[in-house]
Parts: sequence; structure tokens; C-alpha cells
Amino acid sequence: MSRRRHSDDGDGGQAHKRRRTSEPIEIEDRLESLICRVGEKSTSSLESNLEGLAGVLEADLPNYKNKILRILCAVARLLPEKLTVYTTLVGLLNARNYNFGGEFVEAMIRQLKETLKNNLYNEAVYLVRFLSDLVNCHVIAAPSMVAMFENFVSVTQEEDVPQVRSDWFVYVVLSCLPWVGKELYEKKDVEMDRLLSQIEGYLKYVRVKTHVPMLQVWTAEKPHPQEEYLDCLWAQIQKLKKDRWQERHILRPYIAFDSVLCEALQHNLPPFTPPGHMPDAQYPMPQVVFRMFDYTDAPEGPVMPGSHSVERFVIEENLHCIIKTHWRERKTCAAQLLSYPGKNKIPLNYHIVEVIFGELFQLPSPPHIDVMYTTLLIELCKLQPGSLPQVLAQATEMMYMRLDTMNTTCIDRLVNWFSHHLSNFQFRWSWDDWADCLTVDLEKPKPKFVKEVLEKSMRLSYHQRIVDIVPPTFSALIPAEPVFIYKYLDESASSLPGYPVSVTVGNAIKNRASNEEILTILKEVPNPNQEDDDDEGESFNPLKIDVFLQTLLHLAAKSFSHSFSALGKFHEILKSLTDSDEGKLHILKVVYEVWRNHPQMIAVLVDKMIRTQIVDCAAVANWLFSQDMAHEFTRLFIWEILHSTIRKMNKHVQKIQKELEEAKDKLEKQQHKRRDSGDDEDMDKNSEDEEGQLEEQIERLQEKVESAQSEQKNLFLVIFQRFIMLLTEHLVRCETGSVDISTPWYKNCIERLQQIFLMHHVTIQQYMGTLENLLFTAELDHHILAVYQQFCALQL
Repeated sequence: MSRRRHSDDGDGGQAHKRRRTSEPIEIEDRLESLICRVGEKSTSSLESNLEGLAGVLEADLPNYKNKILRILCAVARLLPEKLTVYTTLVGLLNARNYNFGGEFVEAMIRQLKETLKNNLYNEAVYLVRFLSDLVNCHVIAAPSMVAMFENFVSVTQEEDVPQVRSDWFVYVVLSCLPWVGKELYEKKDVEMDRLLSQIEGYLKYVRVKTHVPMLQVWTAEKPHPQEEYLDCLWAQIQKLKKDRWQERHILRPYIAFDSVLCEALQHNLPPFTPPGHMPDAQYPMPQVVFRMFDYTDAPEGPVMPGSHSVERFVIEENLHCIIKTHWRERKTCAAQLLSYPGKNKIPLNYHIVEVIFGELFQLPSPPHIDVMYTTLLIELCKLQPGSLPQVLAQATEMMYMRLDTMNTTCIDRLVNWFSHHLSNFQFRWSWDDWADCLTVDLEKPKPKFVKEVLEKSMRLSYHQRIVDIVPPTFSALIPAEPVFIYKYLDESASSLPGYPVSVTVGNAIKNRASNEEILTILKEVPNPNQEDDDDEGESFNPLKIDVFLQTLLHLAAKSFSHSFSALGKFHEILKSLTDSDEGKLHILKVVYEVWRNHPQMIAVLVDKMIRTQIVDCAAVANWLFSQDMAHEFTRLFIWEILHSTIRKMNKHVQKIQKELEEAKDKLEKQQHKRRDSGDDEDMDKNSEDEEGQLEEQIERLQEKVESAQSEQKNLFLVIFQRFIMLLTEHLVRCETGSVDISTPWYKNCIERLQQIFLMHHVTIQQYMGTLENLLFTAELDHHILAVYQQFCALQL
């Protein structure tokens, strides 16, 4: 407010006027602050705070009704962890002002329709839950809530709609029942029984669950089954019903005001028909419930609720909501999690750690950026140094023990989290406890995990530090020192065919020779692919690339910046050396040869080469799947490079599509303007010229979009084709040798195939027809085809 006032101080009178008109804004800000902060730390009780706030809002209703409605609708959607606090507040306001209660219910229904129209399904869940809890506060009549639920469940009877649509409407109804089940059953038991038996019929006999294996963090069902989310919630609701809807964990401030609220008049919800299915609707994907702990893991203090008790659902749901609200501010988020209401009744630290890892490992992708979870856990360790680090260490130990059955994508995230976490705690860890990984095949998950953690830790530190922190017995897993390997280094390499030219090229680069001069020197390099009497001109010369790139990168090996600068300076030469597909493959091969002990450098150089169009995305995919890289196939850095390459391709297509849309919009506006301008001939002529230019631009962009999409489709075809070839070879080899197919390599490869599908599902869906016709045909081995079918089931 003060900033606005100072900047507008033109003259005394004006400033005074502005100050007067800003008072309502100050009052609106104060109302927003009061509403948003109710229920937070306070010397007086929550009940007296709510009563006081209801009084303040009631007094302000005549002047600020719309603002109050807007704020209450927003907190219903955006602060779901304080749901019952706000439903009580609305109940108190409804008891004092019946018309306001009616307007609020109408505003909520409008907002619900809007969120569903805009594909904001998670927010819509919170709105429906809020409406259902208003039944407890005597704002909404129970029969009209049951009618709304019946309409939701009727979606399961629709034909030719994706399963994820029916799933969402069933989930909404079930997830409201912990809050309102008791009240609805008391008033409408027959209707509720019918509703639940309809849901049971859908879950048991209609629903297909082909997708589940693709979304599970662990393949093993022991010690904790990784259940499909609707199956788990159904079991929890069944148990709640058996316990006569008695739930002991939800904070219910409205109970204290029962005598006031029960006198209030109730509103009927207007009939709500779920909006029909639209082809562009994006329903939430199904999920698998992450389970890592049970009551045996938290031996001291309060007992952890069982996996099928509704308390477990409510606690996890509230913790997820707190993270969703505060994830941008790690300190606030950690503090809010630790001050969770009812924390003395549960082993809170175990629940928090399980929920955070559940989000981090969520497939296809976590709700928030990966690094947020690391910083949040570090913050929690700082706030609870006496207890949380021990729970985190116990969780890490458990995950290490279960690595054999853990999904490869989740192992990647575990590697990134653990190495980052260690770097914040001086890399201290009881490595000797993991000595069992040294006695097994180094390709197995445990030694691979430790090796990747040390590799990532080295990126966050330096080589000698890693050597010093790990016991000498782990030497086989310590990454190699990240030094440049230059084959033309000294006289001992003088017998190599390209040695003399490499010396000349090195001197030319040092003496700042021009590109033309260097290309002239490179002409002297003999071509091993060409016979002496073959003078058909230029063909692909691997030695020329080898000599130039080895020498250039050797001179620029000091840092990333030096290497980037070298690639930029000699871009023209590199482009001329890689005008063929073989050239592009060979340049990548040379980068790997010289930097094979420094995976991070390989990743950033490949990234730079794609950006500067020295190599293309398909060349990178072909190189990663080539025989030369077979021994590195299961390394994490290979897949980081591949996913980064796919993302670059996707961004490129999106960028051109956006340019095309903008040009079309511009043309439409231009035509509209010309129609409105009437008979002005000069203006007409100018407009026609501009339109002509825009139409040409649109035509060019249309071609670019088609070309980019064709390149994108080709990239996915290359990747999936290579996967199919590798997996088929393995399966045939195992079959002919009567060997078990389930080797560590096979698990890694099949789960990497799943990872490609999951991480890029939005893009891949555009090319499903092509993939099905060309690659994932009925003749394909069922082990490989199963992955494709699981992927298709995600959106059915």
C-alpha cells in the first residue's frame, strides 16, 4: 500500500483522495489475512478464533460480501488441509445469515463446474470434499449430497469413455466418506448402501488393472503390498463402514458449535450433472499407494495405523495437502508438516518420511521438482535433529535392502536424492554396513546403486574426497578419476596413422589459424575407408574426425566453458565433418572415447552438440544403443542423456507449434481489422500486403512443424526399434540356451522401456497408431508387448 501511495504523490489533494479510496483495499487485505491465517498458532482456542472471525465477517458482509465469497471459495480449493476449519466458519456464517450460505453454495458449484471444465481435477476433489463436509455443519442437506454422489457414480455406466474418467468420479465419492459417511448413513442408509454396492460392482467386475505393474515402486508384495489406489481406498472405506463410520483422526471444530449449527436452515444442492466426456479432457492417471512402513517399524511411541485403516488415508491425504500448499517454501513446509494436528497420536516422523518418498517415487513423475524433496528432508532434519535423521536412515537402509525388486526409475531418483543428501552432511554414512554389495556380481542392483551414488557424489564434490570417505574395500565401486584420455598425447603414439596431423592441427589451433587453414591441414589425413586407387572424392573419413576432435577437446579439457567455447569457435569445421549420419555417430564415439571417465562432461558436450546442430537427436539415440556403448548400457548417465535428448526434441516441436499458432492468431486479427475498417482503400492495400506476408509465414511454419513432427516420430521409432531388437536377442538367446530370462540386465532394460513410455507419455500418445502398426504388433514377444499394453491401459 505504501509503495502505491509514494509513487502517486503528484499533489496534496490527489494523494489524499487516493489514500481515501485505498481504505477498502486495506480492509479487503485484512479480511484475506484473517481468513487465511485462522487455525494457525494462537494463544486462544480455535473455537473462539472461529467465533470471533465469524462475527467480523458477518459485520463486513453488507460491504464486502463478494470479496468474502471469493476468499472462502479460494481457500476451499487451495488450503484443503484446513478443510474442517473453513467448513465450520461457513456453517457459523450460514447460521447467522441464511442468504449468504445459499450464495456460497451456488458459488462453490459454479467453481466446481469451472475446475472440471479446465481439467483441474485435483482441485475439484477438494471442492467436492468441502461441500460434503458442509453436511456436517448443517449448511447442505444430506439427501442432496447423496443425489450428487449418485450422479457421480452413474458415470461408471457411461459407454465409450476412458476408464480414468469413471475412476476419478468413484475416487471423489469414496475420498469424501471419511468426512461425511457417518452423517449420510444416519440420514440415507438405503441409498448409501445402493451407492456402495454400485461402486463395488464397478471395482470388482468392470475395472481393468493392466497398468498396475508399470506404476509399482516395488515388484515384491512383501513386506508391504503396493496396492492400486482405488482398491486400497475401497478396503479402507469397507473397514470404516464395519467400524460404524467411527473415525478418530479428523479435526472437527464444528462439534463444539453443534447447538448453534443444528438450528440453522439447510440448503439443497442444485442438481449437478457431471459434464460429458470431451476428447481433450486430461483425467488424473491411476496411482499405486506407496507403502514403506508399518506398526512394527515404529517400535516406540504411538502405533502407526494399519494400511487399511481410514486414519492412514486421512493422515497421508493431509500431509500431501500441506506439501502441495507450501512446497515452494521449504522452511514453512517443514514447519507445517511437523506441527500437524494430532501429531501426538501418531508416529508423525514415519508418516512424513513415507509420504515424501511416496511423492518422490510417484510414477510417471513426482508432483513437484525432485530437488524440492531433498531440501525439504534436509530442513526437517534441522528442525528435528534428535529424531528425524534416525527415521530417514532407517528408511534408506530399508530401500537399500529392497533394491532387487525396486523399479529402475525409482532407483535413479533414490541415487539422486541420496547423493545430494550426503553432500549436505559431509558425505558421512556407515558404508561398512553395505559391504554385502561387494560379494555379488557388480551388475546387480546393490553394487550398481552404490557405484552410481559415488559417481553422483563426485559431481557434487571431487574425486579424492570420494576416495577418502569410502572404505578401501569399496575400491571396485569408486568412480575412475575424471581425466581426459588423449591418444595422440606424446611420442609413444607416433606410430598411429593420424599422429603427425594431430601435432600440426594442435599447433594451428594454438596459433589461431582460420577454419580454412585447418580444413586444408585435415585434407592430408588418409581415409581408412578408401582404397589407394579410389579417387571418387570425399567420403566419410573417421580418422579426420578423430584427429581434429581429439586434439580440439584435449586443448579445451580444462573446463566445461573451455570445451563449449572450442565447439562454438570451430562449429563450421565440425558441421562439415558430420554432414553424413556416419559422421554424426563417429563424433559422438570420439567424445565418449576421450571423456569415458567423466560421464558428466559427456552429457554436457552431447547436449551442446544437439543445441548447435552438430549432431541430431536420432544420431544420439543410435549411438547410445550401438554396440560400442553396450558395456555402458545400464549406467545412469546413458539414460540421462537419452531423456534429455527426447526433451530437447519435444521442446523444439512445441516452440514451432507455438510460433505457428501465434502467426494464425495475428492473421485472424488482421482480417478482422480489415473487415471493420470499411472502405478505406489505402488501408485495404496495406492490410492485404500484410496478410500476404503472414500467409507465406504460416505456410513456412506449417512445413517446419510437419518436418519437426516427422523427426520426433522418427526419434521414438528409432528408440523403440532398438529396444525391441535388444530384448528380442536376449529372449532368443535365453530360450535356446534354456536359461532364465530374468537377469539384472533384462530387468534394467525392460524397466528402461517402461520409463521411456511413462516419462514421455503425452508425446508418445500422438504416435500410438504408427507404433502399433510398425513395432508393437501381435507377433511381438509377449514380454515386450506387455509393456506397451500396460502403457495403453494408463489412459483407457
